[in-house]
Order: sequence, then C-alpha cells, then structure tokens
Amino acid sequence: MEQLKIPIALIIAILLQWTLRNVAEPMAFVNFPLIIVVYAALQRDSIRAILYGTVAGLLVDALSGGLMGSSGFTMTVVAFIVSEIARRVYLDNVLLRIPVILGACLLNLTMYYWLHRLFGQAPAGDVVVTGSYTLIGTTIAGTLIYMVLDSLSRDRFRRKKRDIFSTKRQTRRRNPIRLNK
Repeated sequence: MEQLKIPIALIIAILLQWTLRNVAEPMAFVNFPLIIVVYAALQRDSIRAILYGTVAGLLVDALSGGLMGSSGFTMTVVAFIVSEIARRVYLDNVLLRIPVILGACLLNLTMYYWLHRLFGQAPAGDVVVTGSYTLIGTTIAGTLIYMVLDSLSRDRFRRKKRDIFSTKRQTRRRNPIRLNK
C-alpha cells in the first residue's frame, strides 16, 4: 500500500492542477504535480522519481494545451537533481524540505521559461509576477502536503513498531557470574 501512495497522490495532483484553475483563481499558481514529483524524489528512488516527473509533466502539457514536452522535460530534470541531492544529503526534516521545494520550483520555472523562449513561444502573463506567486504558493502548499504525506506513512509505521515490540519485550537478565566477589 505504501508504494501506491505516490502514484495516487500524483493522479490527484494532476486532476487538481487541471480543475482548480477554473474554480479558484489563486490556486492556478500552485504547481501540485511538481510538489508530488519532488516528494517522490525525496524518497531516494531516482528511477521512480524520474518516471513520475516525465509522466506528470507530459500529462500536464497534454491537459493544458501548451508547448508539448516542456513540463515533461523540466519535471524530469528537477526529479533527477532533487533525487541526487537527497541521496547525498539528509533531507527528512520538514524545515530542510522547504528550501528544496523552493529551489525545485525556481529551477522548474526557469527551465520552463527558457524552453518557451527557445522555441519562440511567449509565456502567458508577466513572468516575474507569475513566477513569484508560483514560488510562494507552491512552497506553502508543498510544505503542508509533505506534512500530510509524512504523517500518513509515519502513523502506520509507528503502529507496526509498537505491535512488534510489545510482543517481544523481555526483561533484562542478570549476569549469573559476579566478578566483584
């Protein structure tokens, strides 16, 4: 069940990205699939994170009608870089994940903008305003989503750990040989 948590969260994130733009205007600045891709990359499984990044980016591109493959490429590169950093640095603390999601969002926005410029397409809206709102919204939403996803997996782990130790708990035996006498 633990392995299905990230794919289910990714599907929900893509659907939220697609539908919440029409319902609430401020939610258009939150990049939900990027949050889940970075969370998958923080789990230290590079291949899965890259696969999730590619699939999420291509689905977002297909649903948004923009430059096909630009989000797929940027999310794949972000997933690779974050997973390599997570393999080398301990990032299991929520406070350490805040700069990671901020940096991943900044890298995603920069690469997305330059890919559009490379292929001669003008990005929608003002780049600085849209980018700053996206950085703020994605960082705040990502921190909250990471806390929820971590609490889901830790509660289950804590229950298992208590059950295991409660059945195997034994009292400490004394050493029958006394060296002091």
